Parts: sequence; structure tokens; C-alpha cells
Amino acid sequence: MPSLSGVIAAAATPVRDDLSIDLDHLVEHCRWLLGDGGCDGVNLLGTTGEATSFPVEQRIAAMRAIAKAGLPLDRFMVGTGAAALDDACRLTAEVKSLGFAGALLLPPFYYKGLDADGVVGYVEALIGKVGANGLKLYLYHFPANSGVPYTPEIVARLRNAHPEQVLGLKDSSGDLDYSAGLARDLPGFAVFPSAEASLGRAAELGFAGCISATANVTGPYAQIAWSGSEETARKEALDNAVDIRAIVARFPLVASIKTALALLTGRGGWARTMPPLTALSAKQKAELGDALSTSALGKVAELMR
Repeated sequence: MPSLSGVIAAAATPVRDDLSIDLDHLVEHCRWLLGDGGCDGVNLLGTTGEATSFPVEQRIAAMRAIAKAGLPLDRFMVGTGAAALDDACRLTAEVKSLGFAGALLLPPFYYKGLDADGVVGYVEALIGKVGANGLKLYLYHFPANSGVPYTPEIVARLRNAHPEQVLGLKDSSGDLDYSAGLARDLPGFAVFPSAEASLGRAAELGFAGCISATANVTGPYAQIAWSGSEETARKEALDNAVDIRAIVARFPLVASIKTALALLTGRGGWARTMPPLTALSAKQKAELGDALSTSALGKVAELMR
């Protein structure tokens, strides 16, 4: 059964001047997310973490740094998507061997127009090469970026054929009908939409929580919205989280989140992105800072300093 639920941050990855992962800072950020940051879990090395822009060796080094730091690996889902099957297998095998809660797997994303047999065959080839015993997979549906969807047919085929391995799905399509359909039709399958707003309907639609990029900064509010005992407080917290997300999303999302972290922590290096992504311009940074200063984010800033 899946061990992950609740508010999961798609963690941003701090980058050094030489464009390598700042492992110490990454560990520090993940520790904060799981503490004062309000998150139940962390999606390490996903889209927000710019994973596909880093070589396999750096991604494995990041996993090992998290494991060595003694952080609770049962609260981490790690992105292992790669264009080459063997790279995805190496990454997924490392997730399995280190004992993380699961690997988040993109479909093969270079060749477009793949039919269901092609996508299912790719995932089943990975299961065969990595080994089914102890393997925990979450599918990553993000057709806007990957160009290849995990259609409901594909998800059902994989779940039904491998119920002990294919545990859930992150839906970054923004289509709640898609997410709700999977949660309804596949009992016990953990479905995570990608925005905090979905938390308001999580109980109704059967979601396991959300995996959100903006939970890097909205986590304390998202947690109240998810688990708070008082309805008025839950609604206010959800409104705050949704408002902050809307501000951050005015600009390219990954760069905007990293700039928000730079503004909140006073660590300018946070704003650095991996090519081909680019940092926000000075004008954009100023506009983002001005907008966030009028939001509820001030209380989160106090927790980050």
C-alpha cells in the first residue's frame, strides 16, 4: 500500500555556480519542508526540481545525500523519468535500493504519438529490468511537458497487471475530471493532483493529497487546508495557499518558485536555474516580490529565516 499522502512539495533544487546540485542546501531545504514547511512528503527531483536537466550521476548523488542525512525516506517520492530506458532503470533501481517511498516515472517522452502498447511496454520493461520485488512506482502524467499522456486505459492496464508495484499517479495536467476518474475507477490507487486548490475537494473526489510546486512556500497553509480540524481555518488557509500560487504562477513557474525562495530566505543563489530554463528578469523579480509582500506569505518567511 502507498505510504505517501497529504501535502507533498515538488522540491526545488538549489544549483551552484558551476551548475551542479548544491547537495547541502538541498538537504537543508528538504528538512525544512518536512518540518516548519508543513509538508507530509517531498517529491525530490521532479519537474520543479529540474531533474531532466541533470545527468544521472548528479541525480543519484542527490538521492544518496538525502539518504545519508538521515531524513525519513518513507516521506520521499523521487523522480526517475529519463528519455533512455536504461537511465530510467538506473535511477529507479537506486530509489528502490535506498528505500525511498517510491519512484515517480515519466512516460518515454521523446517519441510522440505512442500508442498504449508502447507506453505500457516501456513501463513493463523497466519493471522487468529493475525487478518487481520491493519496487514502488508512481506514474507522472504531465502531457504538456512530456507530450505523452498516461491515458486512463494505460493507467488501468498497468495498475491491474502490477498492483503491488504501480501504486499511484501525479497528475500535472490540471484536469480534475481525469484525476477524479482514476481515483473512482481504481480503488486504493493514490491520485495526487498538482495544485493546492484540489485539497478543497480531496475528500469528495478521493484524492490522496496533492503534489505541488508551490508547496515549497505554501506548505504551512496547505497543511491546515488538508488536515485542519476547524472548517473556517481550513478554508482561510486554502484561500491563502491558492492566492500565493496564483501570484507565483504569473511568471515561469520553476524560476518564479526559486525566486520566491531567494526572496524569502535572503539566499540569492536560490534564483539560479539550470539551462535551458532562465532566471526571472530584474523587473519580474521586483513584481513578484511586490505581489508576495501583500500576500499571506509573510508568516512563512518568518519560519524560513
